Amino acid sequence: MEYEFSIGSVRAKEKKLLSSSDIDQMLAFRSEKELVRFLKDKGFGDGESIDALLTSNTDNMWKYIKSIAPDMGLFEPFWVQNDIHNLKTILKGVMSDRDYAPLLIFPCTIDTQTMVRTVENRRFDKLPEWLGSAADTAYGLLAETKDARLSDAVIDKAVMQKLLTESKKSKSVFLRQYIKRLVFYADIKIALRAAKTGSTENYLEQALCEIDGLDRKKLMTSASAGTETLIKYLEKIDLYDCKKAVALYKKFPSEFEKFVDNGTMTLTRELCRFSCSGPEPLLGYYMGCECERKIINMIAGGIKTQTPPDKIRERLRVTYG
Repeated sequence: MEYEFSIGSVRAKEKKLLSSSDIDQMLAFRSEKELVRFLKDKGFGDGESIDALLTSNTDNMWKYIKSIAPDMGLFEPFWVQNDIHNLKTILKGVMSDRDYAPLLIFPCTIDTQTMVRTVENRRFDKLPEWLGSAADTAYGLLAETKDARLSDAVIDKAVMQKLLTESKKSKSVFLRQYIKRLVFYADIKIALRAAKTGSTENYLEQALCEIDGLDRKKLMTSASAGTETLIKYLEKIDLYDCKKAVALYKKFPSEFEKFVDNGTMTLTRELCRFSCSGPEPLLGYYMGCECERKIINMIAGGIKTQTPPDKIRERLRVTYG
């Protein structure tokens, strides 16, 4: 019952998400100015550029969600991912003496100024327990080896393990399934990149999580042996349409990424779009907003590079509506 008002409000709000006809119109535009004008007329946000509009839209979305959600802790798994982005950004910015402030994203669970002081003074014990040790290791790796990829992998693994731990406590069926799927494919993407670039087992040891459905040791061994061996292992896995995803990767790696993203949205629609109780409708609305912002970014990027509309359309993901 605590979600009854929220669900009614979200169902009305969903009608304002971009429709397929809106997307068709956007694909016809040949300048960012036209796209900005269209989105402003739709009430998408304020600003004179796509970046400004997207920032405005995100701010407005969170204000709205905060006004109707009985428990904002529901969205912590998404904010924690912002924390990780910010930590990696601050680490690289501080150590290379480059401006990083414009790259930070919000909302987050760890104050960014606290994170800056933590990195500058190398006092990672000031971070939450789940992150402190990994952040210290990542700092050391970046300082000693300049290997940003390995440093990022250590931090990414920490957040994936945190999400898996928290998902087991969640009352949301969607969040539990979403996080398992997220970590499952994160491991597979890491393994595929490692196989392609000839990464060592040491890198894979630092980067891969334990997740149901994947044998971590076999994944490491297969990736170390090369792409062909890895694909043979992955082709035996049925979970989360893995066989289909791998078949697409063999033909078109970009289609693999699209298939994984579309699978996430399919899961969202199945568990959230027509749910009549609990937190799922709110989570679905959030995911729908995130999806439409990605679509706008893809269209804006295509306009900037003068990519033909049909080519842009091929890259677009399934929407929530």
